[in-house]
Amino acid sequence: MPGEHSARKLKSNRQKQKWKSIDYKRKKLRLKKKHDPLKGSPQAKGIVLQKVAMEAKQPNSGLRKCVRVQLIKNGIQITAFAPYDGAINFIDEHDEVVVEKLRGSKRGTLGDLPGVRWKVIKVNNVPLEMMRRGKREKPSR
Repeated sequence: MPGEHSARKLKSNRQKQKWKSIDYKRKKLRLKKKHDPLKGSPQAKGIVLQKVAMEAKQPNSGLRKCVRVQLIKNGIQITAFAPYDGAINFIDEHDEVVVEKLRGSKRGTLGDLPGVRWKVIKVNNVPLEMMRRGKREKPSR
């Protein structure tokens, strides 16, 4: 049958076209999971190594407050953003923090922070937002 051959050819051509898409290729090769320090989990605990201030990308200016965190589960070091105004004041070195994805588009970075894909949500098992609002105090470890 002549139609059967052309249908098979269309299918193989479509398959070749799919592999040219970056998103399709990353999904099929599972690149996100292979290079994800959290190894597919939504959140992870870590220890704060140091506080750092990162410069924003052009055209913005300003110092964004971040922390270097070493994950407990696998020892990988990541840079996590300290969201909210004055949140960095509640985070000290050697504190235990919980980090999660920043939810940026495509590859994960959010806004004007190059390479920062995570944010701090808890410090010593107390939500950062609660401490910032004055509802809870940070316990000493």
